[in-house]
Amino acid sequence: IRFVESGGGLVHPGGSLRLSCAASGLTFGAYTMTWYRQVPGKERERIAGITTGGGSQDYADSVKGRFTISRDNAKDELYLEMNSLKPEDTGVYYCHAPVYSTVWGQGTQVTVSS
Repeated sequence: IRFVESGGGLVHPGGSLRLSCAASGLTFGAYTMTWYRQVPGKERERIAGITTGGGSQDYADSVKGRFTISRDNAKDELYLEMNSLKPEDTGVYYCHAPVYSTVWGQGTQVTVSS
């Protein structure tokens, strides 16, 4: 089972980024998927989740209204659209299948700075 995150980078406050996660080795469409964020010195934080068919999403209060999680089960891919980015959104972003609790990708770095 493997997750490969991409799409991170350096962006100015107020900017946007779209993260992608390519999943392999699992029946992707059968599982709830999530995005986590980790800031140095802090624990990994769950910021968004999406059910198997994509019909239901949930968000941490810190990103609600600015981030959108989505998925394409035909492509085994998970996405995170991030708008109105703030410096406090800086961190390494990971996709994760809660059912496989110990499996994590390398993450993708997002830096929001002027």
